[in-house]
Amino acid sequence: MRACADTAIPAAAAADAGTKSPAVGNRTGRRLIAAMLFAAAALDLARCILVMTTSRHPGPAALLVAAGIGAAALSITAALGCRAGLRWVPWTALLIGAASAPQASASGFRSPYTIPDAATAALGILLSVTILTAAGRTRTPGPSPEPPALLDKLSSE
Repeated sequence: MRACADTAIPAAAAADAGTKSPAVGNRTGRRLIAAMLFAAAALDLARCILVMTTSRHPGPAALLVAAGIGAAALSITAALGCRAGLRWVPWTALLIGAASAPQASASGFRSPYTIPDAATAALGILLSVTILTAAGRTRTPGPSPEPPALLDKLSSE
């Protein structure tokens, strides 16, 4: 009976480890990425408000607002998942960051979209760079466990 309880604990830990993302390992990195995703959602919603107030044609405006709300919902979902450390979040955040600059340039940086578009493009680039740099840090850097001199000595024997 005791053996069953001991084997259940590592299995549960292994199952839990499979859902966590090693790419965004530390808490500070996850908080930074989540903050950037929340900011991307806020910029998408700001663009929706601008579309609703400045558009003269309701058809195209409705499509732009729907796309903006969808992008904001995806960004918020990814931010909440990032705070939880889920595995799919780094890839989603990277795609959001990569798509932000082209999305911002679609309106051509015309007035009144100049500020939200420039901020979205800059935030998308920063988000992509942050995800890529955090993905390279899956473990803490440090010296190798065996010094090179010991490796040479072992290989010559």
